[in-house]
Formats: sequence, structure tokens, C-alpha cells
Amino acid sequence: MSETLLTSPLHERHLAHGAKFAEFAGWNMPLQYESGVLAEHQAVRTGVGAFDVSHLGKVWVTGPGAAAFVNRCLANDLDRIGAGGAQYTLCLDGDGGVVDDLIAYRFSDDEVFLIPNAANTAEVARRLEEAAPEGIEVRDVHRGFAVIAVQGPESPRILEYLGLPHDHEYMTFREHLVDHADVIVCRSGYTGETGFELVVPNEAAVDLWDGILVAGAAPCGLGARDTLRLEMGYPLHGQDLSLDITPVQARLNWAIGWDKPEFWGKAALEAERAAGPKRRLWGLEATGKGVPRAHMAVMDGDEVVGETTSGTHAPTLKKGVALALLDAAYKPGAELELDVRGRRLPIRVVKPPFTKATPK
Repeated sequence: MSETLLTSPLHERHLAHGAKFAEFAGWNMPLQYESGVLAEHQAVRTGVGAFDVSHLGKVWVTGPGAAAFVNRCLANDLDRIGAGGAQYTLCLDGDGGVVDDLIAYRFSDDEVFLIPNAANTAEVARRLEEAAPEGIEVRDVHRGFAVIAVQGPESPRILEYLGLPHDHEYMTFREHLVDHADVIVCRSGYTGETGFELVVPNEAAVDLWDGILVAGAAPCGLGARDTLRLEMGYPLHGQDLSLDITPVQARLNWAIGWDKPEFWGKAALEAERAAGPKRRLWGLEATGKGVPRAHMAVMDGDEVVGETTSGTHAPTLKKGVALALLDAAYKPGAELELDVRGRRLPIRVVKPPFTKATPK
């Protein structure tokens, strides 16, 4: 492991719990613990797990009219939410490709907090800073905060035990003072289960993590986070979204503020939407024995009609699932095959999620 990799404020705790590590966008993060990915996945689906996702970015945009400025740049309509609301949104380039998908926290008309993906934080901050008018400040504070995701049907109990707010609505956040540290508690997550994402200053992160585990949460690595998100059909930037995969192709029209007068990439997306995309992102379920992986050819007879972007064995379903970009003619219900190293795996095209989410 390269010595140049960044580490979380919780790194020593992960070592103590026997974590196996992997590189994620320049960060050395826990992939799994001694219990293994399957046990960690099951803990989140049936109980509660805790993930260190401190590699995620953190960017403050502040100043008079900061929310209106962000709304002119990012794709979703920030005016759909008020103060205390969080929103899934997209940073696009001029051609409609996805620079990143991220969460925007609206504190007020003059203060917005953004959580991009780790690999794209600097680029998102750079684009915003370059576009910012006088009086708007864009600050990349990527390394000043930890982010802990507490996920699973028992997650409200963990937060109640810690004295943290836990009964607010989905995609809203509250602030709470813990040992003189201001913790942002957002009802959100990447697993499909009831859950919270806690943004905490580095200096308070270890005590908060310890409290979460004492309260009964199982430590979980990013391996389980990936199998959990894939069962829900949630896209991962760099695989299911990219500069080459637009939101229209990825069926993310719901995350676009089509009625806004402007956002980056609007003209290109409107043109693609009007013409109809040549390919779309759908789910695939294996109907035979085999595990789909990324970059496998999707076959209709001898014709290649698409390619997988993500794939795994879904522990909850006990079958292989994948996301794939398919020629636009193919819809849910189609029976196709995957080329798995020269062997044909029968698959069915479906609309995700692959498993039922818990009520929000």
C-alpha cells in the first residue's frame, strides 16, 4: 500500500478491529472486517451497521445568494427543498456528461454544503470556484471532517442511544452539539435501508465512532456498501455514471431541474431527451448460475447489445445482478445473455431496485 494514500481520522480504530484495506480514490479505506462482506451486508439489512465514508468530499459554498448560485450550476432544482433539506444532484459538463453525483445540504439561502465523491471533490470545487461571482466563497474542506454512515432498520435506536436527532424526515438534516462539536445528522444513505449520515469534525470522530459501536452497530466496510447499493440499483460514479454516461441514459431524469432556466449541460441534455437516448441503464438478473461483473458483453444471440457497468452476487437475493447500458430497443422483460469469459449466462432485463427498500 502506497505511503501517499490518505487515511481517515478513524484509521487506528479500523486497524484495531482487524479491517482489510483497499484504495478508494487515493484513500486507504476499510474494505471489510473480520466478519466478512456477507455478514456485514446482512447486519445492515436486518440490524444496523456503521461505515466510515470519510473519503467523501466536503465543500462549503457561502455568501449572499450562495444557494441561487449553486442552483445555476448543478442539475437538480435546489429550490425544491428549503433550509434543512438535502438533495441528490449532479455536476455536469457542457456535453451533459456527469462530472460527479453529490448531495447538497441547504443550510440557508446563503450557505450550501456539498458532499461529492472522493475522486471528484477537487474538480467540483474548481468548477464552482471558477464560476463563482464576487462575494461567493467556495471552500474545499475535504480533510477537515469525517463522515460516518449508520445504516439499517435499527439505526434510529443507535442515534437515540447517543442522544442524536433521529426522527426527522428522509433527506433532511439536523445539527446537534456533541462534546462541543457540531454534528450534522442527515436522514440519508446508500444502502436502501433506514439510515443516517453523520458529518463530524475530525477531532470528535473517534469518540462518536466508539459510541456507535458500543450502542450495537456492526463495523462495515466498503465492500458491503457496494453490494448493498447494487441490490438497490444505485449508480456508482466512474462505473454507472461518467463523462460518457449522461443522466438521460442513466434514467436519472428525476434528478434534473428541467424547468430551471439554466444549469451546466442543460442544452445538451434537452437535445438528448428530445431525440431519445441511444442507450439506457437497466438492471440485469441472472437466471442461471454465475456472477456478473463490470465490462461484460450483453448478447442477443450473436449480437452485442450492451455492456455491464457494475455487477455482483446479491446476498439478499442469492443471485447475480448487474447494471448495464443497453441499446434503447431493450426494455425490462427482455431475455438476453452475458458473455462470462466465453460462457453464456442467461439474464433478464429488470427495472431496479432488485430488492425492496425499507420505508423512508
